Amino acid sequence: MAAAALAVEGYSNSQIAGLIHLAEGTVKNHVSSILAKLGARDRTNAVLRAIREGMLG
Repeated sequence: MAAAALAVEGYSNSQIAGLIHLAEGTVKNHVSSILAKLGARDRTNAVLRAIREGMLG
């Protein structure tokens, strides 16, 4: 499962890092990139925007 999908499920950066065998800093960078691309200020806002735009199943 991708970092973005795990973030949507509510996993923390550290939990995601452990599950997909990446450094926590790498996960933080991915999450920051997602937030920037969506123009979101936090994870909750990013999920709401993704739902609104039909990006999530």
